[in-house]
Amino acid sequence: MSETSSPFVSRLPILDKLGVSPAAIAGVDAVTIASTWFQLFAARISEVDIDGTIDLLQPDALWKDHLALTWDFRCFDGVERIRTFLRDRLAYSGLGGLKLKAPSVVLQRPFPDLAWIVGMFDFETSVGSGTGVFRLVPTALGEWRGFTVFTNLEELKGFPEKIGPHRSRKVVPGAQWRAERQRKTEFETSPPTVLIVGGGHCGLELAARLKMLDVSTLVVEAEGKIGDKWRNRYDSLCLHWPVWYDHMAYIPFPPSWPVYTPAPKMGDWLESYAKSLELNVWASSTVLNAIQDEISGKWRVKINRNGVESILTVTHLVFATGLGDKYPNIPKIPDQEKFRGITLHSTQFKRASDYEGKKVLVVGAGNSGHDVSADLANHGVDVTMFQRSSTFVMNIDRGWKFLGGALYSETSLPTEVADRLFASMPHILQENGMAQRATKAIEADYKETLDGLRRVGFKLNSGIKDAGILLLLKKKMGGHYFDIGASQLIIDGNIKIKNDAQISRFTENGLVFDNGTEFQADVVVFATGTGSLKEPIREICGDAVADKCKAVHGLDEEGEINGWYRELGVKGLWYMLGPLQLARFYSKHLALQIKAKEEGVFGTVYSLQ
Repeated sequence: MSETSSPFVSRLPILDKLGVSPAAIAGVDAVTIASTWFQLFAARISEVDIDGTIDLLQPDALWKDHLALTWDFRCFDGVERIRTFLRDRLAYSGLGGLKLKAPSVVLQRPFPDLAWIVGMFDFETSVGSGTGVFRLVPTALGEWRGFTVFTNLEELKGFPEKIGPHRSRKVVPGAQWRAERQRKTEFETSPPTVLIVGGGHCGLELAARLKMLDVSTLVVEAEGKIGDKWRNRYDSLCLHWPVWYDHMAYIPFPPSWPVYTPAPKMGDWLESYAKSLELNVWASSTVLNAIQDEISGKWRVKINRNGVESILTVTHLVFATGLGDKYPNIPKIPDQEKFRGITLHSTQFKRASDYEGKKVLVVGAGNSGHDVSADLANHGVDVTMFQRSSTFVMNIDRGWKFLGGALYSETSLPTEVADRLFASMPHILQENGMAQRATKAIEADYKETLDGLRRVGFKLNSGIKDAGILLLLKKKMGGHYFDIGASQLIIDGNIKIKNDAQISRFTENGLVFDNGTEFQADVVVFATGTGSLKEPIREICGDAVADKCKAVHGLDEEGEINGWYRELGVKGLWYMLGPLQLARFYSKHLALQIKAKEEGVFGTVYSLQ
């Protein structure tokens, strides 16, 4: 059962569609095939032989580029679009020096009817160097052709990250180090180049990336200490993604770390991360406003720091304010002022013991709604979950093997390799084939629980276009539940469900629904998500700037996220967002763009528009 009836046409290069029998794949020499193909590919790229390059690709091939040739995030679908792209950017970018990473070549069989040879390579451009990934598929004629190509900028020439062999070798006595840290953090002599609003994992990882590129950066965090946002959430909160997926840039979690991180532990980690990497942070500080100079494009930022106002003029302003907890999305329901009970948003919920002896209605059936309901039920509170629409449910621990387990697990590849392979898969393939197959496997594996939920009337779906979690996260940032126990509480009746009508209005003692039923409640918790991601921009920069910004979330027609990690359509204004895996990987891309602009090597953007 899908959230939408929109059909999808599979883009997977299945063997039957290619005219290849499974027997023809058995025993192939993947290294020889990849080396032969890559040698021709590298030669034709270096010769700027566009037609020759196209001849090595399948007609429905996809070329995904992250900054290397486009200074943007693009995915070109089909050889005609790839041909145009190469005509416009191949010579301009100076792509060359391609070298195959022979040990990386492997034949993969994601499904019985799907086979491709995957390989990685290094390359250079006129301003930097990068890593690429290709996938080859067999053809009926016995040759293998390129089906996906990924080019990813890794470094700017002359500006390596200050890590490993490039780290500081200076001997600094303790007292001098302490004085220098104080001076750098206070910015008494010169302002930072970049100001990041928000000290969560996104803001800290970007600050770390910028520091390693020698870009002066300040993180402004409203909470009293880094990590307090996590410490102050509801007591039962933990991270839903497994630890192998969640490592942070430069400092991975230790091998003793639990698979699923408790929220307070995550808060402590973020605080130690900022200290270990010596990131410049102003806590207990609020950005009051930011005004852009029309001539220079610089931002004049007013900050309240522990009650004292100061002004910094910076070149780049980055919003890393998360999913908008400060802007809770609470439905406007008639007669709410008449309700004698308590109403609150899930961001305000702390612990179940506060509501013992109460009758609670939780509005919303996503992760927060389930977590709050489970916490209440486990403490003996009479709780009912109001399900406004159907929900995609999976157990991440069991379902992980069908999602990221091949790349992120106890025995998987190094994280930096996994990240590049993960990013190399075009969204078009995920949305039109890969995700649907994974979702079917997830639902089959979790059938007993899902059937139990259906028996008690809980409404389920398989996600947008039957793609499970993929499009729900990329398009809606919600509408799902990663089951960590609440589903069984629902099946057992410890969490009751109401989903037979929509809310009409409040009464003094509860709610009336549009089918005429009434619900008596002492407490109503709205687990209804948060507001627009543009709200922080609007509040700080004003309506005129916010209205100029392109969409922050959602996907463009090529399957790339609209505004994350890109300049937002206003000079020097950026948005840093995403779960830990995306933040780890794309923080580098945002930092490289800023560094390139500061050093004058940023090229023209080859944008979709």
